[in-house]
Amino acid sequence: MAGTTAAAPMDIDAAAVRPATKGKATLSAAAAVKSSPWVEKYRPQSLADVAAHRDIVDTIDRLTDENRLPHLLLYGPPGTGKTSTILAVARKIYGSQYGNMILELNASDERGIGVVRQQIQDFASAHSLSFGAKPAVKLVLLDEADAMTKDAQFALRRVIEKYTRSTRFALICNHVNKIIPALQSRCTRFRFAPLDGTNVSERLQHVIKSEGLDVDKGGLTALVRLSNGDMRKALNILQSTHMASSQITEEAVYLCTGNPMPKDIEQIASWLLNEPFSTSFKYISDTKMRKGLALIDIIREVTMFVFKINMPSNVRVKLINDLADIEYRLTFACNDKLQLGALISTFTTARTAMVAAAA
Repeated sequence: MAGTTAAAPMDIDAAAVRPATKGKATLSAAAAVKSSPWVEKYRPQSLADVAAHRDIVDTIDRLTDENRLPHLLLYGPPGTGKTSTILAVARKIYGSQYGNMILELNASDERGIGVVRQQIQDFASAHSLSFGAKPAVKLVLLDEADAMTKDAQFALRRVIEKYTRSTRFALICNHVNKIIPALQSRCTRFRFAPLDGTNVSERLQHVIKSEGLDVDKGGLTALVRLSNGDMRKALNILQSTHMASSQITEEAVYLCTGNPMPKDIEQIASWLLNEPFSTSFKYISDTKMRKGLALIDIIREVTMFVFKINMPSNVRVKLINDLADIEYRLTFACNDKLQLGALISTFTTARTAMVAAAA
């Protein structure tokens, strides 16, 4: 890293254009950009563009400026900016030499010990060319590192120690508990939490403005709610809804994703809390069939609704526990009608307990 200066991100498309086929190449590049997924099209190119986690980004930025970048372990849920952050760091450090100075591997595909002993070790041991006073430090990026086998992780432990002078390693994963302690102790850890609704909304508004989309307030709220802090998921839903509907409304978003709308959940919860067993079973079955809803999605949304209802704590605890059991059984492809019956029975029992507590 010493002796290097930050440069503008390399324009691969522009560099690939040949004078003889200039018009055709430009048209192909423009078509590729237009048809590319928005997740990649609007991926942050610099640290300033990263939507959230300013404390983490500023810390890494300062370490980069001071030429003290350690080995990194970035972990957290999907779509929170882990890969975008480290790629932005690499662009800042290497500039136009980005392609030569970084080895990017997706460990979920290449996760065996052979990759560590061959690709990673060969890249780390090769001498890097630099026009500065000292050779530039290379970067090895291991995405989905929690999918690496234990043998590969133990082999990587020694490689990290051996080539620390010439190479920095950045490990990215969703589940840090699947990374062996020996690797964790060799890296500086940063946890990327799910994005705040405000940050997701701001980034979505930037994309909406850039693409010239017609999105109302209810549609934007639905996008933020369904994303659950996952920026990648929010952009995918936005692009899918745009392809299906010219105007992006709350209803259009829920129809595109297949999730039950809040008003449907309120109606289902009303039936569960007030109607007899047979009536609830008929109404919910009809709604499921008519709107194409999945029972597991209904249960997850009803569970969130239960927290808003005023009821004795012991009844709420029993109800949530029973709903968790039903959801667990549904993940093993149990019969939907039986589990719907179990859902209504659970609420019937809860209603009886609430009446007894009120008496």
